[in-house]
Amino acid sequence: MEILDILIIGGGPIGLNCALEAQKNNLSYLIIEKGTIVNSLYNYPLYMRFFSTAEKLEIGKIPFISTAPKPGRQEALEYYQGIARQRNININLYEKVLKVSKNEMIFEIETSKSKYLAKNVIISTGFYDIPNVMNIPGENLPKVKHYYTEPYPFAQQKVVVVGSSNSAVDAALETYRKGAEVMMIIRHSEISKSVKYWVKPDIENRIEEGSIKASFNAEMIEIKENSVIFKDENGTIQEIENDFVLAMTGYLPDFDFLKSSGIELHGENLNPFYNPETMETNVQNLYLAGVVCGGKDTHLWFIENSRIHAKMIIKDILNKK
Repeated sequence: MEILDILIIGGGPIGLNCALEAQKNNLSYLIIEKGTIVNSLYNYPLYMRFFSTAEKLEIGKIPFISTAPKPGRQEALEYYQGIARQRNININLYEKVLKVSKNEMIFEIETSKSKYLAKNVIISTGFYDIPNVMNIPGENLPKVKHYYTEPYPFAQQKVVVVGSSNSAVDAALETYRKGAEVMMIIRHSEISKSVKYWVKPDIENRIEEGSIKASFNAEMIEIKENSVIFKDENGTIQEIENDFVLAMTGYLPDFDFLKSSGIELHGENLNPFYNPETMETNVQNLYLAGVVCGGKDTHLWFIENSRIHAKMIIKDILNKK
């Protein structure tokens, strides 16, 4: 069986960037991706626009041409999937990595379809696959959605949006504008400061005028077939009629997979151990790249500021050779 120089887990923008750096330095590599190319971006809301401008989303010094100041989901899919085609990226799709183990200096990688050997492994799996659940009764009802794609299914429905981040605000505004009766349940005292600056005034004005209702410093208690129960800022338990719940409560990396690979996790945020100069974990020749580096703090790393990880990792691998 061939022993690869590098096996990359995750075919998102940062995983692709690692592959481009490996190609450039004549290292043998393979990306294993459990979905399609840039699978997380594919699952973003259909009309989502990035906070970053196009040039800050570029990888491999390949120009990202956008007709808008802030690129949208479709433009990003065209850009990153186009790179995979044009640069002949070596990637296996719809194949899930099940286990990473190490036998002396060689990694054995078991997937849903095959087994591989590699001298180095890069985990670049992002965080979008595991919803941060509320752990309340009724959360598993079919009407509860942890992912939001478009507003049309919620027209003329009573919708509760849980959260106040970008995804929650986008869901609230879009469903409201398609005729939904929207109520936001927000744990904090205000809309998140991280909300895109051109969107934040919109949601605040809609709340102020009463077009979108909001309960701040509130907590979801239970979800029923035709209603939801929550505690408002005064500690009063309220029950309101409801057709759908959009639980935009964030997402988490696959911590079980990181631990099973031998990576140490520290603190309440379960921050994975890595050397910030090389991105190498406590397991020799096992590296982290991208959002997965931030533990529960998934807003710490994003495409714009983690593109550099690829160069850091490949440089360390070459230095060892």
